[in-house]
Amino acid sequence: MKRLALVLLLAATPVEAKTILFVGNSFTFGANSAAHYYKPDTVTDLNGPGPNGKTVGGVPAFFKAFTREAGLDYTVSLETVGGKGLDFHYAEKRAVLDKPWDVVVMHGYSTLDQAHPGDSALLVSSAKQISDMFRAKNTKAELWLDATWSRADMTYPQSAPWHGKPIQQMGIDVAGGYALAAKNAHVTGVIPLGLAWNRAIDTGAAGGDPYAGIPAGKIDLWSWDNYHASAYGYYLEALMVFGKVTGKDPLSLGDNETVADDMGFSKPQTHALQQLAHDQLAASNMLGQ
Repeated sequence: MKRLALVLLLAATPVEAKTILFVGNSFTFGANSAAHYYKPDTVTDLNGPGPNGKTVGGVPAFFKAFTREAGLDYTVSLETVGGKGLDFHYAEKRAVLDKPWDVVVMHGYSTLDQAHPGDSALLVSSAKQISDMFRAKNTKAELWLDATWSRADMTYPQSAPWHGKPIQQMGIDVAGGYALAAKNAHVTGVIPLGLAWNRAIDTGAAGGDPYAGIPAGKIDLWSWDNYHASAYGYYLEALMVFGKVTGKDPLSLGDNETVADDMGFSKPQTHALQQLAHDQLAASNMLGQ
């Protein structure tokens, strides 16, 4: 009887939610899109309200919605500062970051190094430093690096660092930098977001040159500044994080997924973005990434 009572007690005890922390900049908080202040009450912004009195929802709130739809329980927090890399977060935000998180998703500055575009040395060193901090508090923490996308404004203008190269090249270079950082920091893995953007362009699902205009019927992944993402781009980011962190297929969310509906996406657009995430995750898994 005692054993039965113990079994019933354990069965009735709710499983504690996993904690997940997002560390990043405008590419996480969803600048220039409806993602920025999307359902901020569902996540915890560790920096508190901004000058406008609002807290951030962003990609973390998209992720939270996906997990609820999938029947998963995550307590989601974020710490974001525009235009900053992991070196800044470690130096200036350690007081709110240095805790025993179950999962951390993080990324650095979009060009790898703001002062030296394409140079991964700062990302490699700062990813190791901040990863060691997280592991010191929880040796079993899952640490993910989010390799970001090609910036059109860093490719097409005459003076841009990637000028004269295909739009996909910056995403490839960024992915290479994150691969080096992941190896050096011994993290759980890399979320190949930039490669998913490349796949969207390569397959014709998305346009590749916003300066020339995005053809009718194609998704525009960039916002008006050709730098940050549109709501579509941030949705793809959240799908990639969801797939990597939870192990769930993004396609399982379905064409009636609520975030996409809130953003005003058509069902074909929603399906296309979920398919892109599915395909990129499958390709990365085949390569053991």
